[in-house]
Amino acid sequence: MRPIRATRLGTATALAALLACAPVAAAAATDIDSAHAKGKDKVITLIGKLAEQTRFPVNPGGKPAQGDRTVFRSILFDESGKQVGETGGTCDTTRVDNGGAEVCVVTYTLPGGQLSVQGMVFGMLNPGPPPSFDNGITGGTGKYDRARGSVHADTIAPGTRRFTIDLD
Repeated sequence: MRPIRATRLGTATALAALLACAPVAAAAATDIDSAHAKGKDKVITLIGKLAEQTRFPVNPGGKPAQGDRTVFRSILFDESGKQVGETGGTCDTTRVDNGGAEVCVVTYTLPGGQLSVQGMVFGMLNPGPPPSFDNGITGGTGKYDRARGSVHADTIAPGTRRFTIDLD
């Protein structure tokens, strides 16, 4: 398959690209182990901005199809606007009926370690802004070793999402 460079963010493209912006940057400044030891959840809010993205469609120039893939990278910022990390990931289209669905796998690189996130995103082929979604934190490295929890994402502007990371 030939890569097709995206020049504009369509609904599905923006969704996939921003999924990578899901969790943890301000988390880089937190201590997950102490949160676990005290039995408290840790909530982190980050802003993700799409940096680059490449789409690999099954039918170049045609309709979306099962197996389409998007590879992306986003830059993560804390709520004060300070860059705190980046994400990289892929989303694969699993269905194109009923608004479509994608399964995404994303790694968040932050000071002190990485977080792994994965899950389904539904409705990315519907008109309008990319839909909100919730994905699971499946693990991590460094200070995020054995991390668990979830990430909720909302589109706040074209190419920009707010991520609420809830570390259990």
